[in-house]
Amino acid sequence: MALVPVAEALERLLDGAAPLASESVPLFEAVDRVLAEPLVALRTQPPFNASAMDGYAVRAADVASVPSKLSVIGMAPAGRGFEGSVGERQAVRIFTGAPLPDGADTIVIQENVRNLGGGSIEVIEPTAEWRNIRRIGLDFSKGDVLLESGRLLDAAALSLTASANHPRVNVVKRPLVAIIATGDELLPPGSDLGPDQIISSNAYGVAAAAQSVGARALDLGIAADRKDAIAALVKEAVAAGADVIVTLGGASVGDHDLIHDVLTGEGMTLGFWKIAMRPGKPLMFGRLGAIRCIGLPGNPVASLVCSQLFLKPLLARLGGRNHRQDIRPARLGAAMLANDLRQDYVRAVVREDDGGLMATPFSIQDSSMLRTLADANGLIVRMPFAPASAAGDSCSVLMLR
Repeated sequence: MALVPVAEALERLLDGAAPLASESVPLFEAVDRVLAEPLVALRTQPPFNASAMDGYAVRAADVASVPSKLSVIGMAPAGRGFEGSVGERQAVRIFTGAPLPDGADTIVIQENVRNLGGGSIEVIEPTAEWRNIRRIGLDFSKGDVLLESGRLLDAAALSLTASANHPRVNVVKRPLVAIIATGDELLPPGSDLGPDQIISSNAYGVAAAAQSVGARALDLGIAADRKDAIAALVKEAVAAGADVIVTLGGASVGDHDLIHDVLTGEGMTLGFWKIAMRPGKPLMFGRLGAIRCIGLPGNPVASLVCSQLFLKPLLARLGGRNHRQDIRPARLGAAMLANDLRQDYVRAVVREDDGGLMATPFSIQDSSMLRTLADANGLIVRMPFAPASAAGDSCSVLMLR
């Protein structure tokens, strides 16, 4: 089977992927969720002409020239407006947010007023008509479309939604990713390891990658290298309603690499298997009914790089999010050998240098070395058959953070 180019593999994986159905959630549960439909205002804000300052509601004609003596006829705190009307040379004590009384057309701020006692004030600074007043509908009017479908609900968007009188909001469902690690040699962190065993680490990074684009992660644990053990966890993922099943390891061609046989035995239609990239050649993709299945390599770095390139874009699409890889131009901080037929993703430290970016690759790129991936903040992207490059040559870098 010929190796599938990276771009073609991603195109196949995303083919037909669309945002999931919507669900209604309370606003306190809607943070970082994606709007499934436009949000329409259910009210006008502000719903009345409101004072923007603490002061006095007056007629502008009475304070056009100063000093001007006025009689205070009442008070208007926020939430309880003055029920009468402001007449000639009259004023109402008013506070921020209170409705503008009938007859008044401006607010004199309290700093520009002298209290004369006996229910009288003296205005010492002239104030023009409609000063310090928030006009009705200043922010929005009932029926306005405030947020478009696909908007990520951040702090400002959620406050706006609440102010428009929505206690709940319709959002795109978060994709559920079921994660299945495979391998007799694997034990969870905190275990007492035997001489031939290692810690299962990939699931935690894959779950973090999924959650970073709004998905939910379901860790189904570690399956032994037996078809029945793997099939049992696949069935569990299906029963849980997973939108995506991710398997870790077992997708290569060794005697204990059983993922392909198990998934096809459960009804998966293979989309592709083995891609022209490094690290990550054994990547497998298929569909089990509506469920998308991704077989990630067992090597930790390969697993996480493939999650960055393939899993995150898929989950973002299913969750209604916009997701683009952050690829930037840079210069090489060290020479690199010519590349072969596979697209290479080389761990590197990227830093600012003379107004641009300098990407220095780690000298050892073994796909088992998680420490260098944790230390890297970028991946140098080398296309197939790229010639040898010298330090200072241009390159492209996929930024990781």
